[in-house]
Amino acid sequence: MLNDDQILQQMPFCLDKTDFPQLGDKYEGKVRDNYTKDGKRMIIVSDRLSAFDRIITMIPFKGQVLNQMAKFWFDQTKDIVGNHVIEFPDPNVVYAKECKPLPVEMVVRGYLTGVTSTSVWTHYKEGGRNFCGNELPEEMKWNQKFDTPIITPSTKAAHGDHDESVAPDVLFERTDLTPEQFEHLSDVALKLFARGQEISAKQGIILVDTKYEFGMTPDGEIVLIDEIHTPDSSRFWYMDEYEKRFEAEEEQKKIDKEYLRRWLADEGFTGDGDVPIVPDEVRAETAKRYITAYELITGNRFESEVGDVHVRLEQNLSKYF
Repeated sequence: MLNDDQILQQMPFCLDKTDFPQLGDKYEGKVRDNYTKDGKRMIIVSDRLSAFDRIITMIPFKGQVLNQMAKFWFDQTKDIVGNHVIEFPDPNVVYAKECKPLPVEMVVRGYLTGVTSTSVWTHYKEGGRNFCGNELPEEMKWNQKFDTPIITPSTKAAHGDHDESVAPDVLFERTDLTPEQFEHLSDVALKLFARGQEISAKQGIILVDTKYEFGMTPDGEIVLIDEIHTPDSSRFWYMDEYEKRFEAEEEQKKIDKEYLRRWLADEGFTGDGDVPIVPDEVRAETAKRYITAYELITGNRFESEVGDVHVRLEQNLSKYF
């Protein structure tokens, strides 16, 4: 793994934004810059970190970690469902088929957990026993595993708005998604989650929960888009620590961005008001957790160098200009 000095040296070179009009029409998401041209999409994964639906700060090497992690998982799951990938021309970039995104995020949860006011655990401890159409058993504890994973679909909010967990019926009322499509997406999402848990378990990691996004190709095929099983879209715990911490009702040992979300919450920020300035040591620790997640889950060493990501991108993407 990269050492602390390398992570700190990369701080000035974090990829905050891109400007490549030669790549096509640009749409800037929370983390990814998307360029579309000729039925193809160039997705550049920045080092921006979002939490509580806000851009918080830049994390060194984060974009590369996310993109390389997604590459690993796209390869591991392509037998379950097709995906949008054409090639990976740069460590931070995926060149993909242009798809029409389906108006839902398929969230799969294996455990009763969460820290935000909208989390399933907050809902449960306040007495709620139905979450997004799922009937939850009585007498469950914090961080307890569900008998079977549950699906809690989320609306895809407009840029700057908050996603909302809803029951399928509400989803059908608000969008053009059909019950048949939702059933298909649910089946695929549960298979993807099972594969993710299986591979993670071999590395001593628990895939706790995650979200999947799907799109439709011009010929009507539903495929997996965006990312899969990265620390931005998923929660991971250490398997060897789980039982002891669960019985003691302690926080689980995590390797996801929950670390930074918790730091923000401790600072009194949960999405509203001014974003706190994140100290370099917190940014560096977050970077280490992203890199650790990549190495633990994939079994591969994270390879990168300190340097200007903008310059490298321009070199690697010049053939598409």
